[in-house]
Amino acid sequence: MSLYAGTVAAADPAGGFRPGFIDWSGFYAGVQGSAGASFGNYDFGPTTIGPRRVPSIRTGDATGGRDLGRDATTVVGGAFAGWNWQTGPFVYGLEADLAGSNLKRGVRSDVQGFGYEAIDPPFALIREKTDLFGSARARLGYAFGNNLIYATLGLSGANGRVLATYPDLAGGATATAARDVSYLGFTLGAGVQFAVDPHLSLGLDYRYSDLGESRRFGLGPLPGLEGGPVTTRTGFVSNQMMARLIWHPEALALVPEEDAEAPKDARFSFHGQTTFVNQGVTGFRSPYRGPQSLVPDQAQATTTATLFLGLKLFEGTEIYYNPEFSQGFGLSRTLGIAGFVNGEAQKAGAPFPKLRSNRYFVRQTFGLGGETEEVPDGPNSIAGTRDVERITVVAGKFALGDYFDGNIYAHDPRVDFMNWGVWASGAYDFPANLPGFTQGVMVEYNRAEFAVRAAYTQVPKEPSSDVLDPRVFERAGATVEFEERHTLPGLDQPGKLRLGLFSNVGNTADFRQVVALTQAGAFPDIDSAVLATRAPRRKSGAYLNLEQALTADLGLFARASVNDGRNQSLSFTDIDGSISGGLSLKGTAWGRPQDTVGIGASANRISPSHRAYFDNGGLGLLIGDGRLTYAPERAVEVYYALNLTKAVTVSFDYQHVENPGYNRDRGPADFLGTRLHTDF
Repeated sequence: MSLYAGTVAAADPAGGFRPGFIDWSGFYAGVQGSAGASFGNYDFGPTTIGPRRVPSIRTGDATGGRDLGRDATTVVGGAFAGWNWQTGPFVYGLEADLAGSNLKRGVRSDVQGFGYEAIDPPFALIREKTDLFGSARARLGYAFGNNLIYATLGLSGANGRVLATYPDLAGGATATAARDVSYLGFTLGAGVQFAVDPHLSLGLDYRYSDLGESRRFGLGPLPGLEGGPVTTRTGFVSNQMMARLIWHPEALALVPEEDAEAPKDARFSFHGQTTFVNQGVTGFRSPYRGPQSLVPDQAQATTTATLFLGLKLFEGTEIYYNPEFSQGFGLSRTLGIAGFVNGEAQKAGAPFPKLRSNRYFVRQTFGLGGETEEVPDGPNSIAGTRDVERITVVAGKFALGDYFDGNIYAHDPRVDFMNWGVWASGAYDFPANLPGFTQGVMVEYNRAEFAVRAAYTQVPKEPSSDVLDPRVFERAGATVEFEERHTLPGLDQPGKLRLGLFSNVGNTADFRQVVALTQAGAFPDIDSAVLATRAPRRKSGAYLNLEQALTADLGLFARASVNDGRNQSLSFTDIDGSISGGLSLKGTAWGRPQDTVGIGASANRISPSHRAYFDNGGLGLLIGDGRLTYAPERAVEVYYALNLTKAVTVSFDYQHVENPGYNRDRGPADFLGTRLHTDF
């Protein structure tokens, strides 16, 4: 659905006209929540014992024993209510909410020098828990179609309970102390809301809350000493992203979903999307953990919001720009599984919305005459016509997945499969920065029966680097793809077969070399050997990709990919060989033709030298358990995408992964996820 201004009118059944946007006026209430999308940053100290200040070391998130850096994360949920007023498309109102949480973090305070030298370790543990948030906020928004975007500002409060555990000098029971604190500060944020029924809407709400800091308070004395009381202070900042279900007792007058006649020849394109993924993993066998292991019993969430802006300068020449906000992390900070389970999870995750210019490029199309075809209005597509036989040149910043390894049934983790080994060719190490984009040139020759495309792009300066290497004549990536189009005999259904070849030169280490040097004692550990021996090295491979309609509603997809497996991968993931496939079915048979159910499976492997690298403690792009009992990594994914409106889809996703990180000692692991996707 195209974005249009609030002055656009829609036909009224009574024969008049009504505004092309909803009137959101009146009372509303609802529930909100998320698992793993709330991040609290506690600031402890300085802590003193009597007049003396003691150093502190931050510990990890107390929930599940995992360390997510400075940011605690947890399940947050609650209720809210508010009132809106509206003037034209502009909406303003007041809202209050209350939410429960289970945020925990702590610090260890060094108590050496106070007679505790014989205690191992000589630390006092001070930790804090917050279980209640509340806010009162003003809202200002803009309505278009059945949607609302808004900004908020107001006051926010939270409670805290600080607990201290002290070592006992006499070797008996440890001593404890507790103190309740409260916070009051400001909050600001933004959100989007989508009406799916006259009485119901769905939304995403982000808020940043600076809750200030407490006064200095006491936590009792160290047991057995006369060093004076322990005192400290705490501060608290939070970032929260929550999904919302909103009830409107006075029915909303929805704008009809039938789009106006699509433009035939336009100068502009303006679209957007938001995707919110909430995903958790249950407990599984985990006898040991490495620096990049998958951790059991946790939940995380990711959010992206993108604008797709396009301008036709003159016939055949278009420019595009895609700013994107992203927030959140994949499970275990997007680590622990080679075929990761959330395609929206970036290695550049953050607890707050991070703005990036993910795409900016020029597209030049040279028509070669003959038959023409319509170009639809859509994301990074301006309505018009073009020659079927054509040459297209794209230069700038883009994702290689925009043009290579495409598949209509399994290629977009925002609406279909989410597993990295299912929606992509796992062994295709496409050059990219941490969010998945690169800079370079793509050229395509297209005919009705086939297409040939090639790209030459920058690679990261080193594996999993967010900085692209400027030395494009020494280190770069090249991809060539041939796409054949056909109609399957006997079924009269279309299909495509793609063959891709790629070769990257980047600053990487050789697996056999670093293992041999480490085992010979030339370096203290394998990570040191990697850093010392990185040099420009080539990684090459190929993929085969099939999409085939079996009926009007049922489609099949399959992929196979391989790379040489000698050197480190640069960008995508730790896979040297992969096969995947599955089915995608529309819901016509049960009266839901816009719904989709999909089932897919993948099997990933790594080379013998790559296995030895991990078995000796090496770390890859996503995995590294410290040691390895090798077995291929296998995954099964099932999803159901429920289309609520043309613009809003809610998906339910289940994945089962055997041998995560190729380690027979870990798992199997089961993952449950929900996904809210909207576009306009």
